[in-house]
Amino acid sequence: MKRRIAREKALQALYQIDMSGTDTSEAIEFVLEDQKIDMFLQGLVEGTVNHLPEIDQEINKHLENWSMDRLSKVDLNILRLAIYEMKFNEDVPENVAINEAVEIAKKFGDDKSGKFINGILSRVKGE
Repeated sequence: MKRRIAREKALQALYQIDMSGTDTSEAIEFVLEDQKIDMFLQGLVEGTVNHLPEIDQEINKHLENWSMDRLSKVDLNILRLAIYEMKFNEDVPENVAINEAVEIAKKFGDDKSGKFINGILSRVKGE
């Protein structure tokens, strides 16, 4: 599975976990739709879930005139996924994580998501 597809499926799994409290492995299985397990996808979802308190703290720190509960669930989970990659996955360069998140935001978010995601992640990178 290509990494972009794995990231998109990871976003879908994280969204499902966030919205319905689904178990991590169940959410991954659901988004795979009978495809074989992808280790990169599994690592993204499990890593993000395991580091959620630190990731959410990082998001909160960089929101200006916003609160996390005002963010769309799609944007929130894109940020979570990208920050996991930036802070906890040494195999992925920060710029790649940011670019991938912006592209996914353009596909799954609203008209302003890409720019918003880019702004937050640029602040995270700049610290």
